[in-house]
Amino acid sequence: MEVGYVGLGKMGANMVERLLEKGYRVVVYDRNREALRAMEQKGATIADSLSELAFAMTAPSVIWVMVPHTAVDDVLKELASRLAPGDTVIDGGNSPYRESMRRAKELAAAGIEFLDAGVSGGPAGARNGACIMAGGKPEVYARFERLFKDLAVEGGYARVGQAGAGHFVKMVHNGIEYGMMQALAEGFAVLRASPFGLDLAKVADLYGHRSVIESRLVDWLRNAYALSGQELEEVSGVVAQSGEGAWTAETAKELGVPVPVIEAALRFRLASAKDPGYTGKVLSALRNQFGGHDMKKQERAKEKVKA
Repeated sequence: MEVGYVGLGKMGANMVERLLEKGYRVVVYDRNREALRAMEQKGATIADSLSELAFAMTAPSVIWVMVPHTAVDDVLKELASRLAPGDTVIDGGNSPYRESMRRAKELAAAGIEFLDAGVSGGPAGARNGACIMAGGKPEVYARFERLFKDLAVEGGYARVGQAGAGHFVKMVHNGIEYGMMQALAEGFAVLRASPFGLDLAKVADLYGHRSVIESRLVDWLRNAYALSGQELEEVSGVVAQSGEGAWTAETAKELGVPVPVIEAALRFRLASAKDPGYTGKVLSALRNQFGGHDMKKQERAKEKVKA
């Protein structure tokens, strides 16, 4: 199997490394020369431009694009003129689903196939097996099912519908994530304010043993406490938001579906810029965990928890 790969950020670099271990020939491109050299040392074939990447592929080719959604059109515009009918582009980033629907139509006019793939699990998932939600024509998906299987955790991939459906399902996933994280952060803020002098790391560890709210989020919070201490002093109380929560709320409004929990979680994140607090620290700590920040420190925290 041969794959072209554009974008070697935290997610992209880890996915490429996983594919190399699976025996793929991977041709990679990124504007960051250091990222290219790092992947070359791991066995990837590097390209100095998108043109060179397309030229290096065996027809019919498949190219996975893993760049910010604002850059996807520029990448596709340059690639499309160098691809041939029968080639396939997979957008694995967090693109608005309507943009994916549009891109599928535009590429189809040139005979180029398109799949949109929502990828969940953060950099660790990209390296060790992600959850992948794909959209596009069933026959095109079937052609590359092995690729999705090799990138995903066992059982963690599926075609969910036509073009745009993959990114739609991932968008709603992220909206749900906002609400779940908000409830967890608020709950631990209440625990911290209690008169019992609770050990929050111990509570998080306890919740992670077959309680109803046992989850990866609870595990990540336990690791965050091991890394930064109960007061999370090094963590910002200002919470970033990447857009998908807002997209979910806007889409729900268009569909006439009330989403008060997701909307409240979104409002909290926006308000945290002016009013940071402990709840915001918990949210930021969780984002740092699954976002792959300070990976070495996180591994040390995990070892501390195990000990």
